Amino acid sequence: MNHTDPIDLRSDTVTRPSPGMREAMARAPVGDDQFGEDPTVNRLQEVVAGLLGKEAALWVPTGVMANQVALRVLTRPGDDVVVSRDCHAVWHESGAGAANSGVQFTEIGSGGSFTREEFLAALKPAGHALFPPTTLVQIENTHNRCGGVVFPAVEAARVCAAARERGVSSYLDGARLWNASVACGSSPAELAGPFDLVSVAFSKGLGAPGGAMLAGRSEVIHRAVRYRRMLGGAMRQVGIFAAAGLYGLEHNLPGLAADHDKARRFARRLAASRRITVDPSRVQTNIVFFDLAADAPDAPAVVAKAREQGVLAVAFGSRTIRAVTHLDVTSEQCERAAEVIVRIAESPAA
Repeated sequence: MNHTDPIDLRSDTVTRPSPGMREAMARAPVGDDQFGEDPTVNRLQEVVAGLLGKEAALWVPTGVMANQVALRVLTRPGDDVVVSRDCHAVWHESGAGAANSGVQFTEIGSGGSFTREEFLAALKPAGHALFPPTTLVQIENTHNRCGGVVFPAVEAARVCAAARERGVSSYLDGARLWNASVACGSSPAELAGPFDLVSVAFSKGLGAPGGAMLAGRSEVIHRAVRYRRMLGGAMRQVGIFAAAGLYGLEHNLPGLAADHDKARRFARRLAASRRITVDPSRVQTNIVFFDLAADAPDAPAVVAKAREQGVLAVAFGSRTIRAVTHLDVTSEQCERAAEVIVRIAESPAA
């Protein structure tokens, strides 16, 4: 980022490939992935399967496609999927779960997590004359709309065990699982272990221009290949994307802790304003949600004025804003962005 670029806190997906990543992409040996002949994709699949403790893995273009393939593999039309309240699957996938898989979602819990007991209370039995059967429980870790919080590992294991005892599959939407792992000190394999199927993304904290992956038992991944094709995700020489993912795992994974620190610094500066409500102690990873007081300008106005001053964020409601730190912004830039937002929030409301 040069001095004329805005400080972009809209998402960790806005990162651009570094010179080193671009070089790795340019040098990547490639082949036809639909024939299983792209050596770089094959290597990334092996690496990620190992990191997640699963038998096999499958590259897909996006995290949303990973979630959609997971639904196709693990459910049938008319089934019920239990998810955390405000999850990505319900709010940010354009209704794809209903359109592509014909499922309905039951949202439970609060604050980005739920308990085994809440899951069991929401579970609908198979064979009921009226209820759609619950065939899948899905956990998002970290949880985007709840501020990048980490789903408690012990509770996730309890939920998955209860699901397995009742013949219900389990899926981990781990688009930011790398962040969760760094934040809680557990390995990706430990966090992924209880689940039948897991996804991770490379285009967020790891800074790649695209790509995600599903990992699970070989039989499940074999079936996922078909649904990837049905959804238009079967590509050809995608080793250039896989090389970016490998580079991100090797070079950018260690920097996630710094991203989390940037978010906490950003939140602490915001918290000093009486017109902004945010609890820095609840910032676990790289996502910060904050609310504007009634006597402050509303969120769209603050976002618009911040853009004019070179700071980009997203309004998530009339008085709620989200900011996401990442490897393309420095601590100093995050603190400067917070100063801009505080100044605007403390200006007279329009």
